[in-house]
Formats: sequence, C-alpha cells, structure tokens
Amino acid sequence: MPTIHHEGQYTFLIFSSDKGEPPHIHVKHERRIAKFWLAPVVLAKNRGFAGHELNRIARLVEKNEAMFLEAWNDYFNA
Repeated sequence: MPTIHHEGQYTFLIFSSDKGEPPHIHVKHERRIAKFWLAPVVLAKNRGFAGHELNRIARLVEKNEAMFLEAWNDYFNA
C-alpha cells in the first residue's frame, strides 16, 4: 500500500488490491480512514472522520487530484 502524499496529519494512500476499481485515494489519520473517488472527487466511504473534517479532507483531495490520478495511473500502469 504505497503512500502517495502527506499533508498535515493526513496520509494519502493507494491500496494495491484496488486495481479493478475506478481511481481513488484513501486518507488516513490515526485509526480513521476515508476513501474518495477521483475525477470527480466524491466521498465513497468514511470510517471515523467527523463531517467538518471530511470537508477539509475533500478540499485537500481536490487540490491534489491531478497528482493522485498520476500516481494511480503510474502504479497500476493505466
């Protein structure tokens, strides 16, 4: 599970087992994790983050979306 980016307290990762899914990024902090689809950025799953924090994370995903898509394509050779 490669780490793509760190920003503040958040770690952005790709799970190698997700190859068959559309491009997305997982965001982790402590024991909380969320999944955001890319292009467009949409919350797919949340485990533990409060709503206000998800809004902050969504803005970070949008800001870094191009980098996350490039990393996804590079990792899965798309």
